[in-house]
Amino acid sequence: QVQLVESGGGLVQVGDSLRLACTASGRTFSTFIMGWFRQAPGKEREFVAALRWNGYLYYADSVKGRFTISADYAKDTVNLQMNTLKPEDTAVYYCAASREVLTSRIRLQGDYEYWGQGTQVTVSS
Repeated sequence: QVQLVESGGGLVQVGDSLRLACTASGRTFSTFIMGWFRQAPGKEREFVAALRWNGYLYYADSVKGRFTISADYAKDTVNLQMNTLKPEDTAVYYCAASREVLTSRIRLQGDYEYWGQGTQVTVSS
């Protein structure tokens, strides 16, 4: 059983940066698909970014160029570096993992097996 724990959320100002971390335990995740999703108040959970163990990266158009997903396999951690934050980035951010997800479905939350509890990110204007 894989357990995911997010950290690094908080309250920041428009234009600030924030780094989220997702630490996995329970089994090695070095060959997993790791993703970040977010859910704003009153909205559905949406895809943010994902990473394959072979280095392929995927981003939502809304965060491309501002967010960077990366993995530190030695620490079983996946990070999400968020720069130039906007009020519309305010959401609960969730880490997700799966043994395999088709590339065509990598943005679909239903294809991920494991989820963290989420961490709140609030961007104040």
